[in-house]
Amino acid sequence: MQYREFGRTGARVSRLGFGAMRLPMTPDGQHVQEEEAIAILRRAFELGVNYFDTAPGYCNRESEAVVGRAIKPFRDRVYVSTKNPISNGDGAAFRARLEESLSKLDCGWIDFYHMWGINWQSYTEYILAPNGPLAEARRAKEEGLIRHLSFSFHDTPEALVRIIDAGHFETMTVQYNLLDRANEQAIQHAHDLGLGVVIMGPVGGGRLAGYSETIRRLLPQGFGGNAELALRFVLAHPGVDIALSGMSSLQMVEENAATAGRRDQLSAEERQEISKALDELRRLADLYCTGCKYCLPCPNDVNIPAIFEFMNYYRVYGLREAARERYAKLGTGDPNIKGENATACQECGECEQKCPQHLSIIAQLKEAHKALGE
Repeated sequence: MQYREFGRTGARVSRLGFGAMRLPMTPDGQHVQEEEAIAILRRAFELGVNYFDTAPGYCNRESEAVVGRAIKPFRDRVYVSTKNPISNGDGAAFRARLEESLSKLDCGWIDFYHMWGINWQSYTEYILAPNGPLAEARRAKEEGLIRHLSFSFHDTPEALVRIIDAGHFETMTVQYNLLDRANEQAIQHAHDLGLGVVIMGPVGGGRLAGYSETIRRLLPQGFGGNAELALRFVLAHPGVDIALSGMSSLQMVEENAATAGRRDQLSAEERQEISKALDELRRLADLYCTGCKYCLPCPNDVNIPAIFEFMNYYRVYGLREAARERYAKLGTGDPNIKGENATACQECGECEQKCPQHLSIIAQLKEAHKALGE
C-alpha cells in the first residue's frame, strides 16, 4: 500500500480508503451481513488500508456500528471518518448527532468528522449560524471528541473554492472521476492551501466498472480494465490524497488494494493524454446535450437532461450497461434518479422552444428510449 501525508493534519494515510456505504447486505436489504462485512473490513486493514469512511445513514443505518466492531482490535492504528447531516443551524442537534455516532462506533473520538453533503446555502445559513454546527464542532474538538474538522460537498466548483478559502476545515471529500472533472482545479487549490483531499466516486458510482471499448482505448499498456484506470486516474491527480472505494467483497478489496499499492502510477504525461481524450469525448457529448436544463420543467415530468446524459454514456463513452441500468430507474420513485422516462413524453414541444441549442428533443427522446429502454 502507498501512503501520503494528509494535508497539514499530521496523519499519514493510505491512498485507498474504505468507503463503508456498500457493505454486504441480507437478501431483503434490511441488515448488514455482519460476519462477512467485518471480514472484508479487516482484510482491508491487513492489506494496508488505514482510512475507513462511514456515515449515519449508510447500510440502513448499520454501517457505523459494524465499522466500529470491525476496527475495535486496531482502533489506534486507523483513522475513522464519519459525518453529520446538517439540516439546520442548531448546535445542540449537531452535538446530539455527534454523540450518537460516537456511541455507534463505540470509540472515544472521531478522527475526521464531516459536515455532510454541504452546499453554499447550508454553509452560510446553517453551519455559520451563531452557536450553530461550526461553533459546536469547535467545542467538541477542544474536548477531544473530534480530531479534525472536515466537509463533504455537492455544489458548484466556485462554491467549493469559497468554502476552502474560508479556512474552517482541515480536509474535504468531493466528487471526481473520469466522467466528472468539474472539481479538478478546486482539488489542487485545496491541496495547495494544506487541506487533505479525499475523492468519493472514483469509479463514477459504478458507471466506469463495466466494459467500454471507448474507455479501453484510453488505457496505457499494462492496465487491467476500466475500474483500474478510473482509480489510477484519480490517484494520479497531484492534489488527491485518498480515493474512497465502496467495497462489498473480498475480491474488490484485493483488486483495489493492488491498484493503490502500485508504485508505477500514471505519469503526468499519461494523465495529460487521457485528459485530452476525455476533453474530446466531452465535446462530442455536449453536441448531443450540454445539460443546461433549460428544457425543464417538463409538464409530464420527463427528466430530459438525465435521459440525454444516459444517452451520452451509451453513445459517446460506450458505457452501455450503466446507461441502461440508470434509464431503467426513471419512473420507479428512486430518489437519486427522479422523473419519468421518454415514454411519458406527450410531444407538446415546450422543451424544444426553450432549448438554446435548438435540439430536436422529441425525436431524440424516442431515439434514447429505443437504445436504452427496449
